[in-house]
Amino acid sequence: MKSIVEKLARKSIFNIKPYIPGKHIDELKRELGLSEIIKLASNENPLGPSPLAIKSMSKAIHEVSFYPDSYNYYLKEALSEKLSVKRENLIIGNGSDEIIKLIAEAFLEEGDEIITGYPSFSEYIFAGKLMSAECILVDLNNYRLDLEQMFKKISPKTKLVFICNPNNPTGSIVTKQELDDFMNKLPENVIVVIDEAYHEYVMSSDYPDSLKYVKEGKNVIVLRTFSKIYGLAGLRIGYGIANPELIECINRVKEPFNVNMIAQVAAVESLKDRDHVEKSRQLVNAEKKYLYEQFESIGLEWVDSETNFILVDTGTDSTKLFHELLKLGIIIRSGEIFGLPNHIRVTIGTREQNEKFINALKSLLIR
Repeated sequence: MKSIVEKLARKSIFNIKPYIPGKHIDELKRELGLSEIIKLASNENPLGPSPLAIKSMSKAIHEVSFYPDSYNYYLKEALSEKLSVKRENLIIGNGSDEIIKLIAEAFLEEGDEIITGYPSFSEYIFAGKLMSAECILVDLNNYRLDLEQMFKKISPKTKLVFICNPNNPTGSIVTKQELDDFMNKLPENVIVVIDEAYHEYVMSSDYPDSLKYVKEGKNVIVLRTFSKIYGLAGLRIGYGIANPELIECINRVKEPFNVNMIAQVAAVESLKDRDHVEKSRQLVNAEKKYLYEQFESIGLEWVDSETNFILVDTGTDSTKLFHELLKLGIIIRSGEIFGLPNHIRVTIGTREQNEKFINALKSLLIR
């Protein structure tokens, strides 16, 4: 029998599975009594934020008695110059996660449909179910989003299509040609959300320039974040780029002070520090090669990644492996949450972190 509270709550929320974040370092230290933890679970930058960002945060801390700039003027100015778009094309969010939720609140009604690949970033499904929309999931093809099959699922009820590029958790991309073909035949009453949280890490020359669709005035919203290569995950700040009409709709459901002052100033300074971004990119490229070599030596298969993480087929129960690695002070992501029970997703860390992870992995798999 339902409780009074359950009867009062919106029915749609009981279709939502709460997001399960990666284990926090302090949580694991408390649970297992460990002093040293290596976290390779949430695709964070092991180099941390830019020194320029740290300096700006130290200065801004003295002004936190004031409300932050609701219009994010200086950050929009910096992004406008960097991306060659107008301020009216930009929305700043409390992480790109918030913008995904705002998009759903602005455009979805009960009975609408969203389409996304599976497995992909779980927040798309969360946002759809929150607004009582039907979530159409299209299986990946060889660990890649299948835009052709996603297009075939479009119906008169389809309102949003989410394209995670590169895709999380696989690290794969859709190509220029694939995205062009998809966009050229897309009905004008469908909004495409292209989530590019990891786009700074991509090395492939086949990676699409998604901003061209925005500049052409199409119903496209491009999402990016400061959580990954910029190392500001703890501050929660991301942004969206779209035509002003779409941005205006999203602004109608946005809280007035959704992004804090510290995050804003840190993001502005992070954009200035190109050396830090390049250093972070070079670290990932070098360590990715090292990890590939190590996986090969163990006899494991992996998905070639255009991101700072790698999806690895361990050939064994990833949940059990996850807990065994936890006991050794190493946090990764097990694959069962992605529907991949034999896979793990590991963030690319420093050489020291990666060596400890590989040694632990070998001790568990090679016996």
